[in-house]
Amino acid sequence: MEQQIEKMGGSPLHSTELLRRFETKESLPIGEKLRFSGVGEKDVYNISGPFRIGNATVLVGRVEARGSWADSHLLFFEEKKGLWTPVENAPILRLEDGFATHIGDETIVGGVEIYPNPAAVNYRNVGYRTVFYRGDDLTSLQKFAVGPDMMKDIRLAPLANGRIGVCTRPQGGRNGKGRIGYVELRHLQDLNAENILNAKIIENQFAPEEWGGVNELHPLPDGTIGVLGHVARKDAQDAKLHYYAMSFVYDPENHRASPLEIIATRRNFPPGETKRPDLEDVVFPGSLMRNDDGTAALYAGLSDVEAGKIIVPDPFAE
Repeated sequence: MEQQIEKMGGSPLHSTELLRRFETKESLPIGEKLRFSGVGEKDVYNISGPFRIGNATVLVGRVEARGSWADSHLLFFEEKKGLWTPVENAPILRLEDGFATHIGDETIVGGVEIYPNPAAVNYRNVGYRTVFYRGDDLTSLQKFAVGPDMMKDIRLAPLANGRIGVCTRPQGGRNGKGRIGYVELRHLQDLNAENILNAKIIENQFAPEEWGGVNELHPLPDGTIGVLGHVARKDAQDAKLHYYAMSFVYDPENHRASPLEIIATRRNFPPGETKRPDLEDVVFPGSLMRNDDGTAALYAGLSDVEAGKIIVPDPFAE
């Protein structure tokens, strides 16, 4: 990671320039869409990657009717003959945009809880917060922590020093539509709204009027952290949203980050439907499953209606 660390610092590039560099440099194969069953006419999107919990290998996906915006729930799916099928008797969580990680011997599963908030300045008039569950298997998952109101994209990972690294996404004021913060905790019991709000902002990450967040953390052998995330912008002309899967390397000791690099876009997956016309160019990364051959499988939500997988160069390979 030495070459990446040397590049840390500097002014952020606009996502259009990041996109130009990506399309010039990379030649990715077209990814594939994941197939789901057992959900009727509902969509499954914004998934995690497969993870081990107890004796099962599952992924968690956001399940939602096409015309709904605040009635999502998370289901756990297992793969059977190429189809991802709901796990029998698994819990159903009234959350959006699920994720998972392992801390010690426990699995941590989280997602975004939606609640009515007529004063909220958004198109749904709702508030939101990140909720965390912990357990040894699917049947033992218990809620143990809740993040600050109006904050999504809180992710955590175990560090070599025994602490827990946490990336946050405050919004409003200088943070605009969302910047990334970082804080370290001693124990899972310390994961609370107050400590999350104390995270230090990683500067110079996003161009003005752009935003982003973290989707997964990968502690690296040299003490840095590989970050899978998204960078987003909105066209002033047609109000179209653009979400790209990106990565960077963060050095927690010196609180510095390498420049963002786009690793996949919606065009790297087969064409498909979209929840709204302005969401056509949206990839919401969920997980990066790293391989020993220098590649990684990226799992992601597509246009807020589908989910996909694509093999990309491992952005954190040495």
